[in-house]
Amino acid sequence: MKAEGELTTVQRFGDEEIRVRFRQPLEGPGMLYFAPFEPGTRVENGIRIDQDVPVKLRDDTVIYTDVYRPAEATNLPAIVAWSPYGKRHGFAPKGAQAFLALGVPPGTASPMAKFEGPDPAYWCHHGYAVLNPDARGAGNSQGDVLCVGTQDGKDACDFIEWVAAQDWSNGKVGMAGNSWLAMVQWYTAAEKPPHLTCIAPWEGCSDVYREFICTGGIPEPGFNEFLLSGFRGTGRVEDYVAMLREHPLMNGYWEDKVARFADIEIPAYITAGWSHFHLRGSIEAFRRIASPRKWLRVHRDFEWPDAVMPEHLEDLRRFFDRYLKDIHNGWEMTPRVRIDVMDARDIDYQVERPESEFPLARTQYRKLYLDSGGRLSPEPVPAETSVSYEAAEGDVTFSITFDTETEISGYLKLHLWAEAQGSDDMDLFIAIQKLDQNGNFVPTLVLNEPYPGTPGLMRVSHRELDEKLSTPDHPAHAHRREELLNPGEIVPVDIEIYPTSRIWHAGEQLRVMVSGHYVREGWFEPFGWDLRNRGSHVIHMGGRHDSHLLVPVVPPKLSSDGYSFR
Repeated sequence: MKAEGELTTVQRFGDEEIRVRFRQPLEGPGMLYFAPFEPGTRVENGIRIDQDVPVKLRDDTVIYTDVYRPAEATNLPAIVAWSPYGKRHGFAPKGAQAFLALGVPPGTASPMAKFEGPDPAYWCHHGYAVLNPDARGAGNSQGDVLCVGTQDGKDACDFIEWVAAQDWSNGKVGMAGNSWLAMVQWYTAAEKPPHLTCIAPWEGCSDVYREFICTGGIPEPGFNEFLLSGFRGTGRVEDYVAMLREHPLMNGYWEDKVARFADIEIPAYITAGWSHFHLRGSIEAFRRIASPRKWLRVHRDFEWPDAVMPEHLEDLRRFFDRYLKDIHNGWEMTPRVRIDVMDARDIDYQVERPESEFPLARTQYRKLYLDSGGRLSPEPVPAETSVSYEAAEGDVTFSITFDTETEISGYLKLHLWAEAQGSDDMDLFIAIQKLDQNGNFVPTLVLNEPYPGTPGLMRVSHRELDEKLSTPDHPAHAHRREELLNPGEIVPVDIEIYPTSRIWHAGEQLRVMVSGHYVREGWFEPFGWDLRNRGSHVIHMGGRHDSHLLVPVVPPKLSSDGYSFR
């Protein structure tokens, strides 16, 4: 038992004992809505609603859930929306959740829907029960709010087995939801609860350190503090931002927040957005989970409008009908991979193009070498040169004009020879962009806002690769030690660029921007990094310093006499 006000707890992670930090939740309303304790039962529009039903976990902690199901119905499959976000967002006071509806017209979701979760007003009318629990510590549930990991997965596992034991249940349970609700599905499925039949993690990180709070080794407290400030409950809140300050390198605590992909064996329908920070986690999970029954759909726009598009709801229902109702509806004919190939602004070159795998087997990797004058060259550059920029606010760009239509789909990698002047470290922000024939920036649009380009982030002192996870086209970093730079030292750095899929027409340019800061204006998510940039950054190229961008060029599936089909 913790003493009143105690904000640390020693926990064991593998062979390590680590003191985990917590914080007290803030007082008053926040960005999330946590409803008052209101147990009871009522029926609305043919849906039975049981509020604040208690569920006891294996350690005797009691959490509370709302249960939505077709009135009087039995033998029902269930869909669980697990998160600490509050279970009754739709009933929040007017104006308390305006930002949560971006891109989604008013009235699209019913008040029953949990934030980023499946809507009972849709699913119950199709013969499903939907359960919206407040996870451990959230709202009136006992305990402390946790950031996803093994314990969160065990809690959800216990909850799923409780659901399957209800007299209205058919014994088959699925999970659904976006973002945090997707993230926790990796950890739950790895626990292998007997009645968890399938999962639908739509856009969720699967490695908290590498994808959520310290991408490329650069700490990002801005958005994460914003997120932590919204939690409310009777206990404490796991302070993973403070944990990063105390434990800035990979250890048992952070390893516990990496999904155990090899233990996920059930059917999974995964989505990802080309323009969202959940992208890496979703695609890594698709590639690495053990399940042979897995599907991936990758789109251009933001996760919220994508999740409620009628065609996507119907698509998800076919998946759940197949595995939770055992309806043989042809779901297996669904292409294993579907990708939107982006073009310009809100125009996609192809929508849900079917593929068999990702990355695509027909990919042809090409090196584009950084050259003086801001050029990218398809051939190695013999002369050694360098270019510098002011570390905190400056940038440098390199570009190439394509003389034929070119598709780039997959992972990119930027290999740089870098030097810090006036500092012992460098924080690098990369953006892969498209320019028109006149050299004007051509963004894609996300919620009608310009996206700054396919990103990559790298703290140069974290450049050591994880040899087990890295491939020639896709570097993964160990984050086990810092290798600070000496004055005048020039070091090679492999920077992971997030995957993408985009078409360049003849005459258009690909531009790579290298800078010491994130360039994005007017976006609602308050990203903010703790940076070490001082002095100047120097990029060396040519000769011994073969700085280059590795691009995944995808040829047409069919090409003949000027005609091509992708």
